[in-house]
Amino acid sequence: MFGCLVAGRLVQTAAQQVAEDKFVFDLPDYENINHVVVFMLGTIPFPEGMGGSVYFSYPDSNGLPVWQLLGFVTNGKPSAIFKISGLKSGEGSQHPFGAMNIVRTPSVAQIGISVELLDSLAQQTPVGNAAVSSVDSFTQFTQKMLDNFYNFASSFAVSQAQMTPSPSEMFIPANVVLKWYENFQRRLAQNPLFWKT
Repeated sequence: MFGCLVAGRLVQTAAQQVAEDKFVFDLPDYENINHVVVFMLGTIPFPEGMGGSVYFSYPDSNGLPVWQLLGFVTNGKPSAIFKISGLKSGEGSQHPFGAMNIVRTPSVAQIGISVELLDSLAQQTPVGNAAVSSVDSFTQFTQKMLDNFYNFASSFAVSQAQMTPSPSEMFIPANVVLKWYENFQRRLAQNPLFWKT
């Protein structure tokens, strides 16, 4: 029903079923994992009105599992990417795996999927930094480049009284650069590929 993918590793499709509505995947060497993709295999959909909450569990200093809610998958959203690299020192949250007698190795983390009502999923709050940004790397690069250019150009700004006449140099008013910067940001937000037209 589910699959789990970590970059550089084989896809896992054989989840360990620990209850009728609970599944887990083991993540050995979890300290070296940044992101995890959880997806539905497409063979068995969720029953009508149901979805799966996705949890990450890692052993604390005493070897006890710390569970954190990452998000969810549903028939309408059959896959999700979660960032787990910053979660390993966070606090746990409420989870449905507490009473389970799940076999685990102390150095192995786990991804848990709990099948629940969609209404229940909508009321849950995932760990804040687990969601991966939906902004692609090109958009992020462009935004950083714009910020860097504007900050760099602004660092040379002088008032008209401070300017020394130099016939061989051209000066661009700072408000023109700011206007270009704001227009470019607006257009990028509306359509990240606007520059191709």
